Amino acid sequence: MRRSTALTAPVRLPGSFRDPAGHIYSLRDRVFRSVSHSAAEAYEAARPALRELANEGRLVEFREVTAEEVGLDESIAYVLEHPRLSPWTYPYEWSFSLLKAAALFHLELHLDLLDKGLTLSDASAYNVQFQGPKPIFIDHLSVRPYRDGEFWLGHRQFCEQFLNPLLLRAHLDIAHNAWYRGNLEGIMTSDLARLLPIRSRLGWRVLSNVVLPAYFQKNSTSDREVSFTTEGRKLPLAGLQSMLRQLHGWISSLQPANKASTTWANYASTTTYDDQETTRKKEFVADFVRSSGARRVIDLGCNTGDYSKICLEIGAVAVTGFDFDQQSLDKAYARAVAENLNFLPLFLDARNPSPAQGWMQAERGGFNERFSADAILALAFEHHLAIAHNVPLAQVVKWITAMAPAGVIEFVPKSDPTVRKMLALREDIFPDYTEEAFATALARSGRISNRLQVTESGRTLFSYVRE
Repeated sequence: MRRSTALTAPVRLPGSFRDPAGHIYSLRDRVFRSVSHSAAEAYEAARPALRELANEGRLVEFREVTAEEVGLDESIAYVLEHPRLSPWTYPYEWSFSLLKAAALFHLELHLDLLDKGLTLSDASAYNVQFQGPKPIFIDHLSVRPYRDGEFWLGHRQFCEQFLNPLLLRAHLDIAHNAWYRGNLEGIMTSDLARLLPIRSRLGWRVLSNVVLPAYFQKNSTSDREVSFTTEGRKLPLAGLQSMLRQLHGWISSLQPANKASTTWANYASTTTYDDQETTRKKEFVADFVRSSGARRVIDLGCNTGDYSKICLEIGAVAVTGFDFDQQSLDKAYARAVAENLNFLPLFLDARNPSPAQGWMQAERGGFNERFSADAILALAFEHHLAIAHNVPLAQVVKWITAMAPAGVIEFVPKSDPTVRKMLALREDIFPDYTEEAFATALARSGRISNRLQVTESGRTLFSYVRE
């Protein structure tokens, strides 16, 4: 038996079990995809197009390596090595704008593949990741040769993982995030059909993509009966392309139902900081990023991205932002695209971050295992957890500082107008919510390297370094 040249064997990722064509493995900073013998012919046919897409930046990069080289079973037909993408996100962490961009990207990719005699075997939203604001496709083995006359078998999956969540916000002003996270396969067509008002159901596009499919699914007793309806029938290539283009045009036109600005969407222009205070705050953040040399930054409560942009201007190469407000996220994404910023704004309910879930609670990784950085910003953030949601201040500090070895955290005292408003209609049950207690908690996580009071009300910036 030949000894493997690999230092240790790659570990198969727990979520990589659904596709019999191949699996994903990890070995330290290296990522590998196996290609089974049953999928080898399709991969070989698609390989020129895959290379072209990778060169264009639309498909994650790949190179072929030997199974022996990396310590995998030599019976595997091919092994592909990929760069490790960071951050790794899921559709339930995307805003409306991100999900819409991913849907359009998926349709455009499918249309381009059809022009090359290829197609996509499924339509999973989990096959799309984002590098900054730009979507990128990650599933090489879902690209296969097109068979003349075949139906789009991924239509239902596309609707439930892309279209239906968008329609939920476009017609009902309900964000998809919590629902999608609760059902990892997306928004069921039958559920959406029951929710939509009559005026929405009567439109041809909703009728053909939501109402009628929901009706047929309800009246089918098995998947076999559903598939029987297409047996012996063919869909011309032009018909499939037209179907994809119509969906693209429809999704391009979708917008959130509620266009009234939220308080947080206008925060940059209505903030309680005066011009001098804002300048001091920006200078403090810029000095921190410059002195820390941070390359990758997390911006908690990023709003529309003012401080994320400062980080990128000073020298950071990538910023991942998090916010709870949907309109702020949509504005932040539009800004990242318009200004070509390597900035990815994601949805986060910090009281309840994404857990590890799916099969055996290992199919989808949790927030803590997927998000970390060189530095973190938590500006005007901690009081929303400590005061609004009763999270102990020390725990808030510990959670924030665990994400990065250095950072800036803004403490907002009870003397601040925002906190006074938060306490106006409730009992003050926070005797330990003081700047001294905050500084003590922060000192347990690292050395306080700098501090600056930026407002007359007492808002103070603290920078820390873990040692």
